[in-house]
Amino acid sequence: MARIGKIESLGDLQRFKESMSANVDQLQPYQESRLKFEVLVIKSLSLTQQQAALTAAKQEVSQQLKTVLGEAHRLATVLRFAIREHFGPDSEKLVEFGLQPFRGRVRKLKPEVPPKPPAPPTE
Repeated sequence: MARIGKIESLGDLQRFKESMSANVDQLQPYQESRLKFEVLVIKSLSLTQQQAALTAAKQEVSQQLKTVLGEAHRLATVLRFAIREHFGPDSEKLVEFGLQPFRGRVRKLKPEVPPKPPAPPTE
């Protein structure tokens, strides 16, 4: 039993389509299927080109987004310092901007150390 070769890539499909077009006279019984196949291969090529263009556009937009986000982060840092300066470092208004107001430092209590027992007298 003969095995039909596997067609794997779009290039293989395109070569197969061209071979069928070159032998159209000998493939009359398959004319309808051949024409349908040609339409599908042409559509596949068009979609591949469209996909490549969209991939390039996506990469370009990704680079622009990275640049804009970097600028936004730097400006946000500057504005946070300006807002802290404007309202004061201990203002509760800072919470509205997602900033932590200075509320003093909590001192840790030192644990009580028990007194040392008196040393025994030496004779």
